[in-house]
Amino acid sequence: MQRRTFTGVGVAAATALVLTACSSGADGPDSGGGGSSSDEEVTLTMTWWGNDDRASRYEEAIDLFEEQHPNITVQPTFQDWDGYWTARSTEAAGRSLPDVMQFDLSYLREYSENGHLLDLSPYVGEQIDLSGFDEALVESGVIDGAQIGIPTSTNTLALFYNPGLLEQTGVEAPAEDYDWQDFNAFVAQVSEAGATAENGEPIHGSADYTSTFWFFLQWLVQQGIQPFEDDGSFGFTEDDMREFLELGADLREAGHFYPIDRQVQLLPLGGFTVNEAAAEFSWDNFLAGYVADSGTEDIQMMPMPTGPDGEKAMFFKPSMLLAAGANTEHPEAAATLIDFLLTEPEVGRIFGTSKGVPADEAQREAMELEEGSIDARVVAYEEEVAEHVTQPVPIPVKGFGSIEAEFKRLGEELNYGTITIDEFVSSWFSEAQLATQ
Repeated sequence: MQRRTFTGVGVAAATALVLTACSSGADGPDSGGGGSSSDEEVTLTMTWWGNDDRASRYEEAIDLFEEQHPNITVQPTFQDWDGYWTARSTEAAGRSLPDVMQFDLSYLREYSENGHLLDLSPYVGEQIDLSGFDEALVESGVIDGAQIGIPTSTNTLALFYNPGLLEQTGVEAPAEDYDWQDFNAFVAQVSEAGATAENGEPIHGSADYTSTFWFFLQWLVQQGIQPFEDDGSFGFTEDDMREFLELGADLREAGHFYPIDRQVQLLPLGGFTVNEAAAEFSWDNFLAGYVADSGTEDIQMMPMPTGPDGEKAMFFKPSMLLAAGANTEHPEAAATLIDFLLTEPEVGRIFGTSKGVPADEAQREAMELEEGSIDARVVAYEEEVAEHVTQPVPIPVKGFGSIEAEFKRLGEELNYGTITIDEFVSSWFSEAQLATQ
């Protein structure tokens, strides 16, 4: 595997992420690690989370795979994020997980330690060719020496904003050196001005960012706190969480955040994607989905807020991984499909940066980076923020998916006004202690 300079599992010069090229996967599905070792008729199940835009890209890639592997039929399904993990939990209990799954770093340790995911190590160098991957990035999918997931791509956090909505409110986007308090002031100004927007529909500044666990982790590293210790314990305290939640207290009380009842009603979309909120923190690879769902081409990105020491302390992470169920009856065929989705150059063209910047060099080279295109804009953004990416990604502990979901659930209750910040913190830590044991 090739080696580039990464911090943790993701930090690299963006030029190294995108502009270097190699022949990984370029010889087609029947060369090197890309082929199937049998002509046996096989049917594989595959699933992912995402929107219609992602589904259409996967379907195009699967059609191409089936053309090149006529003995393998793929039965695809997809769901929104929350429904996806509920379904996987049910399947895992019955040892009936799909053959191939889009997976998230948050759930990797939990599913691996319970023996639900296939160790792909025996298929690396055979069905799976990782010669075009960065070694450190591949290691992010290794748990206790087993390669139980392989990253598809990398991403980093960004503030997305809609210039058209801001123009209606007369509020300017934050300056690049803005901090969290500056962002709060921006949200309040937009929501106040947007209450009487031109089209008669209120415009809010943002949804409540303190309800998202990854934003809490970003804030923690800016405070010089590593969220998780090597032994799986927390590096932060109840007071740290309370301080973060207090950042949004005044905005919640004033009704400046996007209404939670409307937000829940819109799922899996949100206020930003239906052009009712002017800004939203998210991962940079969401740009394609935001443009597709909102119908708004002019969605802009900027770095995260600055921390107390003047540094943004951002990090790259694997945006998602591919994994196989340990219960699969066709591990070689599953590995062949994983390899195709990870290394086939045409798949890189199909997905572009919609799942993040591709991990495989041949797929990065295959992207159509036309000036002004979504892919080019995501690549340019990662180039621009490379100087701010100075921290390793917090490696999730066992039970991360559960504690992340609990953080979101309690955030909804906090916005409904049914619990206080103290109750949020107490409840979360109680649940987290059980989930991470």
